[in-house]
Amino acid sequence: MFRRLFSKAKKNTDFSIMPKTTTNNEDRAERLINEYGFDFDSISKTEIRTLIETELFEFQQGSSEYIRLLCGYLYCIGDETDIDLIKKAKYEINFDVGQMIDGAWIENLENKNPDDRVRLINEFISYYKNYFGLDTTST
Repeated sequence: MFRRLFSKAKKNTDFSIMPKTTTNNEDRAERLINEYGFDFDSISKTEIRTLIETELFEFQQGSSEYIRLLCGYLYCIGDETDIDLIKKAKYEINFDVGQMIDGAWIENLENKNPDDRVRLINEFISYYKNYFGLDTTST
């Protein structure tokens, strides 16, 4: 059954169909990175927004890392119209999720400092490459 769900999620990029458990949330985050990578120009903002909205509506304990990744993707895509959705994820779910989502992402989208933006994106990429043991020589 798990293999069937994984295949369907990979094919349709519908990560919300996966059963939600604490360990599965890290799996969902890793699959998301494998699906999208770090080429933020090619990531569908609409898909990321939909996944965040699904998590807001159907939150389950243990999904902090997955939601952090989704919000980080939205930050790296860099549209200031997404500030409210990132704030909603940071401040309206619970303390744990709020601590995971970097407030500097919100501040940077608001103040548009390009030097900070480059640093924050590089930190985001480095964090996930280290977290999941990915190749750290390429982006």
